[in-house]
Amino acid sequence: MMKSFILLTLLCLPLLGFSQNNPYSIRSYHEEGNKAPNTHYIGEAWLNGLLRADEMFSYNITKATFKANSTLDWHKHTTSQVLVIVEGEGYYQEKGKDPVRLKEGDILKCTPDIEHWHASSKEKDVTYLAIYSGETIWTEVLSQEAYDQVAQTLKNQ
Repeated sequence: MMKSFILLTLLCLPLLGFSQNNPYSIRSYHEEGNKAPNTHYIGEAWLNGLLRADEMFSYNITKATFKANSTLDWHKHTTSQVLVIVEGEGYYQEKGKDPVRLKEGDILKCTPDIEHWHASSKEKDVTYLAIYSGETIWTEVLSQEAYDQVAQTLKNQ
């Protein structure tokens, strides 16, 4: 029994040292992040800036969580954006087009300079990863009435 303990200790000791000096930069997207200031949206939102563009990466990755019945205002991006829906349900609409319901697992490519908005659904929170660079340009407020009308239109989809 004592020999087994000593052997196990000798085998695990190097691993303990390795875990304390981890050379990797690791973060979890499971962290909720910070409550967003209620500037360009209705409702409640949390943002977690997972990766910021720098000399190695030319893009940002932000985790956004919008509670049910929350929406962003109309906006556009100076570069493309990808939304990866990791949990829940949401809505997306481009100017002049019909809105669509987004579900967990969906990946949406947003074209540069196209006005759009995205949001949680009326009934469920949504969490997505936004992959982007460039700037966001806010164009107009999305009213609660307009959001409610989209929710009604997409209710059975």
